[in-house]
Amino acid sequence: MNGSIKLHIDRVSKRYWFEREAREIPALVDISLSVAEGEFVAVVGPSGCGKTSLMNIVAGLLSYDDGTVSIDGKKVTGPGVDRAVVFQHSSLLPWRTIAGNIRYGMEMQRRFDAATMRERTDHFVKLVGLSGFETHYPSELSGGMQQRVNLARALASDPVVLLMDEPFAALDAQTREFMQAELLKIWTQAKKTVLFITHQINEAVYLADRVIVMSARPGRVKGTFDIPFGRPRGLELKRDPRFLKLEDAIWKLIEEEAGNLGMMEPVMNVEVVAPEKFVGE
Repeated sequence: MNGSIKLHIDRVSKRYWFEREAREIPALVDISLSVAEGEFVAVVGPSGCGKTSLMNIVAGLLSYDDGTVSIDGKKVTGPGVDRAVVFQHSSLLPWRTIAGNIRYGMEMQRRFDAATMRERTDHFVKLVGLSGFETHYPSELSGGMQQRVNLARALASDPVVLLMDEPFAALDAQTREFMQAELLKIWTQAKKTVLFITHQINEAVYLADRVIVMSARPGRVKGTFDIPFGRPRGLELKRDPRFLKLEDAIWKLIEEEAGNLGMMEPVMNVEVVAPEKFVGE
């Protein structure tokens, strides 16, 4: 890991309280990982392992019970301008143009003057390949184009850490492949520190510098894989025997954990049904 540490997660645990059963159920246990400046780290694991809970904790949207989360050495206690989140669905404002949606995050922060917002909006419209669509509305764009706007909005707010929670999961397979390649081009130019959540192993290997594998619930760090492939990366990398071998090694770890799920007591996915205590919007 090169460069200064931007995101540090130290022995974080999260438990959910189920009133009906009058008991706590652990979702995350003793999670520790760091992301260096400019590093792209992906997190994978079996369904229900707590990946989204971890993302929401780092975003400041979900409280945690033990440990600490810090950005540039400052403890995370709620949402902040040092983080921006790209969710699975674009969540664009339908009554705003593309330029207006990209500008929205900056407006909410109130730390950019009008001229700077115009300049940054123009820059990121070009960076995500949407020049000529500034005055269009979200309903006039494809799903992939909407996610480009979502990414541009997050980058325009100039976060220290960019959080991405399965941003391509809602796209069709072909569009998802193209968006992965586009994300790498954009990331190379934007030089942001990224924590990326995904269910798709080959997506994680293709995009990341490191892949973190989480265990079945309660989520722990099961393993870490350094990705040896240089950059830039073309989609043809996914057919490289070395790529397939690494993908297979990660899959075997997850497969072990998926098998362990059958030995656990049956409970619903806590990421969906548990009451989450939000500390901000």
